[in-house]
Amino acid sequence: MPGAFQYKPKFVDIRVKPPKPDEPDKDDVTALKSGERPCDHAGCRRAASARAPKSRDMMNEHYWFCQEHAAEYNRNWNFFAGMSEGEMRAFQRDELFTGGRPTWEMKASKNSREAASFQHKFRRGEGYRDPFDLFGRGGAQAQTRVEPEIRMLGKLERNALAELDLEVHADGPKIRSRYTDLVRRLHPDANGGDRAGENRLQKVIRAYQTLRKAGMV
Repeated sequence: MPGAFQYKPKFVDIRVKPPKPDEPDKDDVTALKSGERPCDHAGCRRAASARAPKSRDMMNEHYWFCQEHAAEYNRNWNFFAGMSEGEMRAFQRDELFTGGRPTWEMKASKNSREAASFQHKFRRGEGYRDPFDLFGRGGAQAQTRVEPEIRMLGKLERNALAELDLEVHADGPKIRSRYTDLVRRLHPDANGGDRAGENRLQKVIRAYQTLRKAGMV
């Protein structure tokens, strides 16, 4: 074809703003797009789409690879690297029975309510049979000691018992006896008209009235 009819472009690059040297070419299909992370394999410029654990002890930390390098990493990675034969068998047995998860004992804690209830019954000889007297309680025929029941008292009742110099498990007859004894000793008529104990006497009377209202006398 004669040279006069050949096409001769006037411009090499007709774009208004040519790309910078460090700017990726939009026509490059392997270039990273916005939001994509690069492959962690050295020298790879493709986008990472698969992750792989860094080591057996860091299963929550990962490398990010493209599909090709992820497959290569998986082919060369040995989970049991550095383990002895015994450690490998122990790990496999743990995976078989517990799935590699931590386990806990099913028994109640020694500080739990169930353990406290059992200890209480055990001390009283309840809830079990001991026909051979292994625990030294005379077996099933043993006479268990009945411990006094602890009352659930309020602050007023406890202070009233303390004013009468009594324990929290004092019963009605003991409270009346103690009250009568204190009134007899503190009353001015019993002390030749001396009123030195009158203040204490008033406290004893109020304490006794508090216990009567509580139904303890």
